[in-house]
Amino acid sequence: MSFIPLLQAAAPAAGTPANGGMLMTFAPFILIIAIFYFFIIRPQNKKQKETEKMIAALKKGDKVITIGGIHGTVSSTKEKTVIIKVDDGAKIEFNRSAVASVVVDKPAAEKSAKNTKEEKKAVESSEEKKSDDTADNYWSEEKHE
Repeated sequence: MSFIPLLQAAAPAAGTPANGGMLMTFAPFILIIAIFYFFIIRPQNKKQKETEKMIAALKKGDKVITIGGIHGTVSSTKEKTVIIKVDDGAKIEFNRSAVASVVVDKPAAEKSAKNTKEEKKAVESSEEKKSDDTADNYWSEEKHE
């Protein structure tokens, strides 16, 4: 018995898609491309635009960190470079693209809010310690009786 007639009968005709086979073939590729776009390409482009905007907005007096890790203050700016003051008499000229980030000082309000949070934590931890001490005293009194 030959299986060839059975295979020919089960196979679809050449040139006609079998139940949307073309769409099902390309669906995983389309899905992978969409995932790459939304999770890799789009965030990278967004970050690059923010970096370009930050570099374009550099001005005298900004505190910056370079990609080499040098901390300093912008002394003056040129078209493609910035001069950064790193010490009292030391100034270094960098390409604008070498600036990794601009350091923003926290306002006094945020610092005071942080201090109050730390004070609350200290009070809570001291209250917990007191409650632990009273529990220890309770158990130690039971043992002595």
